[in-house]
Amino acid sequence: MKVLVTGGAGFIGSHLVEKLIGYGHRVVILDDLSTGKLSFIQSLINHVRCQFIQGSVLDRQLLKEAMESCQVVFHLAAVLGVKNTVENPLKVIEGNIDGTRNVLELAYPKKIKVIFASTSEVYGKNDQLPFCEDSNRVLGPTTKHRWCYATAKALDEHMCLAYGEKGLPVTIVRYFNAYGPRATDTQYGGVIPQFITAALRNNPITVFGNGEQTRCFTFIDDTVEGTLLTMDHKFNNEVFNIGSNQLLSINQLAGKIKKLCNSLSPIIQIPYEQAYGNGYEDSKDRIADLRKSKRILNYQALVRIDEGLRYTIKWYKNELNKNEN
Repeated sequence: MKVLVTGGAGFIGSHLVEKLIGYGHRVVILDDLSTGKLSFIQSLINHVRCQFIQGSVLDRQLLKEAMESCQVVFHLAAVLGVKNTVENPLKVIEGNIDGTRNVLELAYPKKIKVIFASTSEVYGKNDQLPFCEDSNRVLGPTTKHRWCYATAKALDEHMCLAYGEKGLPVTIVRYFNAYGPRATDTQYGGVIPQFITAALRNNPITVFGNGEQTRCFTFIDDTVEGTLLTMDHKFNNEVFNIGSNQLLSINQLAGKIKKLCNSLSPIIQIPYEQAYGNGYEDSKDRIADLRKSKRILNYQALVRIDEGLRYTIKWYKNELNKNEN
């Protein structure tokens, strides 16, 4: 099968491409390298079943060419990150909505299946836990740009499902805090890259807020496996949570990473306002209900948090050594 992976040089995308090629598929990677890295796919670029195109999903003609003769599109390209939502909301809104619209409009005439990568952010600050796929969305006011990413991704989902009702085969996966090797963007990336980088350098591990907020952390192998399970057309027009049941507070995570890194780093707490400005909001708890994914996809996260963190820390150590030598 020939597939397109938008954002295929990124953290999740590059791991997904590796698996697809390993399973015998032909893969086209489309990535503008704004956050993705050539080094993530360097070993794949010259593979006989892999083609890399540098460009954006906002370039409609280029996207059309990349999608030629593909049977499936994994749409992972996105503008994300907390700092982006606070500092450049237009970039987040336009980059996500316009790109997804292009993918759907071009896929529709040929009924190319679209697997859309969404996020647990869409649940917002709903306190009715755990989050199942039809849980209510509870967001802050539009005056707080922090919620623009969740809003944009939710609108993307609406577009996907609307096209699904018109006959386009689509499936939505909502990721819960994926982590692992290659999650390197410490400015706009997740908490685990930030903590590991600080711990390995014996710099302060900085926790925003009181650190009692909880998250489900999902190792990249489990994230990719859940994504691949949705390729079958019998899962069209469905939404699936892809996550784990390994719940940790941010304080617990910081302590665990410090211990696994044998770090001397102090763990400090700073107010959200100091990091992101006045009025920043966050969801206190984000817990995945995985019953639907288990029942329909037979999905189950297998990598325990300590094991996943060890793999991730090892990768970071190698990267730091390469950069310092």
